[in-house]
Amino acid sequence: MPQGATALATRPQPAQTGPGMPVAPLHGPWANPSIFGHRWPGPALPPAPAAISALLIAGVMAALSIPLDRAGIGWLITAIAGVAALTAARMAPHRISPTAPKPLVTRTRNTLTRARFGWSAATVALLGVGTFRSAGWLFVLCLLTAILTGALAVAGGRSLRSMSVATIMTPLAGFRALNWIRRGLATAGRAGGSGLRITATVAVSLVLLLVFGSLFASADAAFADLIEAAVPDISAITIVRWIFVFLLTTFILGGAAFLRAAPPNLDGLDSPGKRRVARLEWAVPLTLLVLLFAMFVAVQLTVLFGDSKHVLDTDGLTYAEYARSGFWQLLVVTGLTLVVLAGAARWAPRGTSTDRLLIRGILGLLAALTLVIVASAIHRMDLYADTYGLTRLRVLVAVCELWLGLTFVLILIAGIRLKAAWLPRAVVALGVLSLLSLAVANPDHLIADRNITRFEQTGRIDRSYLSDLSPDAVPALTRLKGDDRTCTLIPIARDLADNTDDWRAWNLGRHQAREALKANPPYPTRPCLDLYR
Repeated sequence: MPQGATALATRPQPAQTGPGMPVAPLHGPWANPSIFGHRWPGPALPPAPAAISALLIAGVMAALSIPLDRAGIGWLITAIAGVAALTAARMAPHRISPTAPKPLVTRTRNTLTRARFGWSAATVALLGVGTFRSAGWLFVLCLLTAILTGALAVAGGRSLRSMSVATIMTPLAGFRALNWIRRGLATAGRAGGSGLRITATVAVSLVLLLVFGSLFASADAAFADLIEAAVPDISAITIVRWIFVFLLTTFILGGAAFLRAAPPNLDGLDSPGKRRVARLEWAVPLTLLVLLFAMFVAVQLTVLFGDSKHVLDTDGLTYAEYARSGFWQLLVVTGLTLVVLAGAARWAPRGTSTDRLLIRGILGLLAALTLVIVASAIHRMDLYADTYGLTRLRVLVAVCELWLGLTFVLILIAGIRLKAAWLPRAVVALGVLSLLSLAVANPDHLIADRNITRFEQTGRIDRSYLSDLSPDAVPALTRLKGDDRTCTLIPIARDLADNTDDWRAWNLGRHQAREALKANPPYPTRPCLDLYR
């Protein structure tokens, strides 16, 4: 046998993981890392030229579309472009040798495909919030949550451990994708200059658009105005921003395409693990905890379903003081109880019918009692908001408490069969739905509307706080009259006038606010000018 053939025969064959394609270790510092002891090989085949082109086009669209300083429709455009690019990269044809080993499928593809589709849709929906709501704090929460759902879309994960690992792997995959994409470019060059042809195609397209666009703009003033609105003023800062967004987006999408080309096998992290806690070691402390919860709930039922006499007879305690003194403690109790239930469900034995009966009984009672505590905390927050008004923080923590309450309902459902492989993903999905529901409710408008209703009943209003809300609140603030209306709307109107939106930053909330202020503008008065000078 020739020497070269002998060397080829003795070369180690590439490892195989995931449903996508055969994989093998790459070269370099990010060649074959491991996550919690699990090997993480990458795709053996470099990306196809069409895949690289799709990623680059999505990066260009992101650079031209994303408004870094505010929410806007550009974020939604970028999200759609990113999903389309990853889909095109996944479907791009590869030249696979007939002798290449077949891919090894280790997980159910249909289940993974449905989950990834759902997480991808959630990511697009979260980034799409910036098209409709102008509240910056709300969009930041949606953006951070979109990072999590995007990681689950490309890396998978079913249990809490595997989802955490998937979130860690996603940014690391960006570094590994650098060498992977470099191999794709080198392979395309050796295959006949595909990279050069792609570059030439892009260059010719840009030249044609520039030449004919300039001629049309000089021939028609309306078309010239359209071009001027679509193309921003090019400056050094604009170019730097374009380059930064392009590189960051390409880095993120490259890592996502790397993971989708050879999805990591996280099945080992999804196993329940060994349960080494004896029956009495977990049942006794949790039974005592259930008794403590029952005593507290018995007191809470007096307040929840009784009258105000219990509160007012307690050393002159008011509803507002009662609510303020206990809400945060109950919120912490709810969160800690969730940790206790998770630990007990993981380590408590369930080999016998007695073990299973104890798990259902003790954990079920603890979850049911916690639901009453959740109701008490929400009741306290409602009383507090009635007395002092609604704020962003109060709305947000109330939504978190509702999410925790629904999580305990899912725990009760999971306890029926003691099989809850779906529970971690359901909890995350429930959190995403809660955040999207908050966006649909339009929190800044809700805050303004409820505080104005309270003002009409009590005559008390915090004009300074209301003036700090986003333009989403303008339709509600127009209900005010006189100096109250002027003092709350002038800061918002000034900010809208100083920060105009182009097509990238178009936002429904700001658009509606400008229309409302244009129809009935606030006229400055002396008290308001002195307040905001």
